[in-house]
Amino acid sequence: MTVADTHQTIDAIWRIEQAKIIAGLARIVRDVGLAEELAQDALVAALKVWPEQGIPDNPGAWLMAAAKNRALDARRRATLIARKHEELGRGMEEHETPDLDAALDDDIGDDLLRLIFTACHPVLSAQARVALTLRLIGGLTTEEIARAFLVAQPTIAQRIVRAKQALTEARVPFEVPRGRDRAERLASVLEVIYLIFNEGYAATAGEDWTRPALCEEALRLGRILAELAAQDGEVHGLVALMEIQASRLQARVGPDGEPILLLDQNRARWDQLLIRRGLAALARAQAQGPAGPYALQAAIAACHARARSAEATDWPRIVALYQQLAAITPSPVIELNLAVAVAMADGPQAGLARVDALATDPTLKSYHLLPSVRGDLLKKLGRLEEARAEFERAAALTQNAREKKLLLARAAQALS
Repeated sequence: MTVADTHQTIDAIWRIEQAKIIAGLARIVRDVGLAEELAQDALVAALKVWPEQGIPDNPGAWLMAAAKNRALDARRRATLIARKHEELGRGMEEHETPDLDAALDDDIGDDLLRLIFTACHPVLSAQARVALTLRLIGGLTTEEIARAFLVAQPTIAQRIVRAKQALTEARVPFEVPRGRDRAERLASVLEVIYLIFNEGYAATAGEDWTRPALCEEALRLGRILAELAAQDGEVHGLVALMEIQASRLQARVGPDGEPILLLDQNRARWDQLLIRRGLAALARAQAQGPAGPYALQAAIAACHARARSAEATDWPRIVALYQQLAAITPSPVIELNLAVAVAMADGPQAGLARVDALATDPTLKSYHLLPSVRGDLLKKLGRLEEARAEFERAAALTQNAREKKLLLARAAQALS
């Protein structure tokens, strides 16, 4: 194996093992930032040693042991500040083990769950939680995160550094929350994962309508969480929602990358394996008890997935589900989606009345889908000049180049 081949293998191993190693170290040192530094030191050591000595039989355990050795060296040199020095000393006394397999595998499920809850702690902004989660659990580089979200690399790097500092300064415990805190913290975790997925499913800016790699990463994180928190119905609800929505990704874009809206999609291109996985996850969510917001959204997505055509969709059922969703999580965006479902079930005039009732809502002032939906309903009612104006207004509000082009085309077609 050449040095280049070895480096590629190391990179693949690192992406698989990184989150587990950082999670295990964070349990010992009680500091996510320090844990990542120690893990990176171990990676540097592997890049030096493995090309010469070969890749060990258990590379993950080797990396964990190397990281722990770096921690011991740092302790002996007294280069850590006094508080971290004391915590590290206690951690090593309590957790050190000569068994390399045990060093990696002991409590690894709990450690990963702790790391996910820590990276998604509400003390951090949503942007910081997303970046830190992709960095620590997703294993993405700063450059990859920046490219995915169309943000400058130094901005992402600074965001991650500040997030780790904020966790340290807030003395956020490295633990899985319990009792009443768990529901709030779990909601934060699910929000982060779905934010990542949505940015891949419908990019807010840039030249691409979708970014499938982000959807795949969110799905991977969701599936991991579903294994670690199997008794939480909303976790399965989120996974179900993402699986079913991801099944449409290939059908959401045309040959040249142009957007294709749901009702115009070729359903033969929907991924049936992902749909089956989504429906199975939805069944697990529903078995846990009353449906939460993600399970309800997954049930709505399932109505589309089960329909052979847009016309065969059970729109009254979707209306009822949106009404349930609006009752437990009131939101103007949910009300807008409900208006669309009402229009499909009861006609465009009924839907337009609901949309018009939302027109003055300040939270929707810059939301491009409000005029887009209104334009669609006006077109169906034959009010073409008004429809054109609404499509143009929607185009002016979106930051996605593909979506802007689509909306301008719909504006032009309104009068043709």
